[in-house]
Amino acid sequence: MPLNRRKFLGRTAATSAGAALASAAAAVPAEARGHGRPRRRYAFTVMGTTDLHGNVFNWDYFTDAEFDDAAHNDVGLAKISTLVDQVREEKGRRNTLLIDAGDTIQGTQLSYYYARVDPITGEDGPVHPMARAMNAIGYDAAALGNHEFNYGIPVLRKFEEQCDFPLLGANALDAKTLRPAFPPYWMTRLRTPCGRDVKVAVLGLTNPGIAIWDKVNVQGKMTFPGLEEQAAKWVPRLRSMGADVVIVSAHSGTSGTSSYGDQVPYVENAAALVAEKVAGIDAILVGHAHVEIPESRVVNEETGHEVVLSEPLKWGQRLTLFDFELEWERGRWRVASVSAKVLNSSTAEEDPRIVRLLDAEHKKVVGYVNQVIGTCSATMTAAEAPYKDAPIVDFINHVQAETVKAALAGTEYADLPVLSQASCFSRTAAVPAGEVTIRQVAGLYPFENTLEARVVTGAQLKDYLEFSARYYVQTPAGGEVDPAKLTNASDIPDYNYDAVGGLTYEIDIAKAPGSRIAKLSFDGEPVDEKARFVLAVNNYRASGGGNFPHVASAKQVWANSEEIRNTIIAWVRTKGTIDVSRFGSVDWKLTRDGVPVF
Repeated sequence: MPLNRRKFLGRTAATSAGAALASAAAAVPAEARGHGRPRRRYAFTVMGTTDLHGNVFNWDYFTDAEFDDAAHNDVGLAKISTLVDQVREEKGRRNTLLIDAGDTIQGTQLSYYYARVDPITGEDGPVHPMARAMNAIGYDAAALGNHEFNYGIPVLRKFEEQCDFPLLGANALDAKTLRPAFPPYWMTRLRTPCGRDVKVAVLGLTNPGIAIWDKVNVQGKMTFPGLEEQAAKWVPRLRSMGADVVIVSAHSGTSGTSSYGDQVPYVENAAALVAEKVAGIDAILVGHAHVEIPESRVVNEETGHEVVLSEPLKWGQRLTLFDFELEWERGRWRVASVSAKVLNSSTAEEDPRIVRLLDAEHKKVVGYVNQVIGTCSATMTAAEAPYKDAPIVDFINHVQAETVKAALAGTEYADLPVLSQASCFSRTAAVPAGEVTIRQVAGLYPFENTLEARVVTGAQLKDYLEFSARYYVQTPAGGEVDPAKLTNASDIPDYNYDAVGGLTYEIDIAKAPGSRIAKLSFDGEPVDEKARFVLAVNNYRASGGGNFPHVASAKQVWANSEEIRNTIIAWVRTKGTIDVSRFGSVDWKLTRDGVPVF
């Protein structure tokens, strides 16, 4: 997918022209000390969002209610729009820019509906709700996130076509030509009352993990080199093109860590490394990590200058503001100061303009997710699933194992025992007794993962489970156990803790990580280290996501392109009833020195 140079340059020029007429309000003339003439100054603000994940409204399609969390955050572009309007009113619209750091078109049933149910790629297909909302709000540019590739390149290309702003990815390259497959940067001019425009460049960088996580969609088509490498290539070019200010929009966290080990030679969360190693950057809008960083400062090791980083909280919960102060000095604009902060969307009402614009799409999706597809024999909830063997996770494993068994029937692997891995993706997920709807089943599996089958040994399974059990905080025997403090050791997220269905085992949390799995059995017998099993596993884990041992290199014996979520929905439609007694059992438990915790 080579870059269309004419389209890119035309879009950049058009956008730049639209932003060129800036008001005089942002210039702040002042008397220079020791001089008789005023010092020329100019101030402007860059607003930023990230990890919107398909959230337009303050609505949770899985609970069919207004979004709420423990901190009472609000979500959605409709709220962000109100904050953006307030900032533009205060600063002067032409003294502001609005950018995003990726993960835009995946995450809610709204975004899923227009990728799969009524796809934007269809003949006379609809315009994606995220494109419509972001166009209406007036985004200037957005970096690509890794989840942009979940639905395949054709959906992404159609979304790109529908956006009035460029999708940037300096390190998203055509696999054959090694040229940018998307615009690497966007550049504009802000007109000042001081006689010289300010030239602002935004460089977009995405995540190298795309090559692993969406291998089926990008292999042989695109390649994703490291952020630091590509920033070192492009930032000097932008400066040579006259950029007075260089901002990086990076779909990459700040921790310097990676979840995929050494499978690719590039750091997943590299934003701080880019700031430290690459000279010439003034600010970085950070994404991907789903954490809130109002302002962080990293000293560039070459220049000694501080680079300001900010990551607004996911789903439109926060809006970052980078405030730039520039001074005219020796014939050019110089960045005198940069500061950052975040605004909380909970303080804003939804913009009625955005609500009206997408109300029909919203109602259509609400109707879709509330379709009844079957019944359930008993209530299942994920509230305790992170630390107890819960039927709701057993159900995912049951459907996955059954699907793989059916797929392998009649093959050379048909006689191997089939196991399955699953995680508690949402602690609020629940399936009620009685009638069950699409949204309740879909809430068990919010990601667009697909299903694979890999062959592993008994010894490899034990290693896999030991790695998974790092999730628990080491807790000595004796005394009470607080479940709220038991999980997420070393900030391991819930989706990187796997329960394996089809085995029985204990996890001794009194022991150190690496020596916790005990009484590992299959069919009532200790697991033989050399025995072979088929593991039903999602493509994220099979591709190295979470850096679990063995599975990424294990032999693949089956795979399909259907989302696991849809596989579960189809299973319920076909069976009609979820009979919890068929799969709900306690096959693993936490212990301390062999004594059950719960």
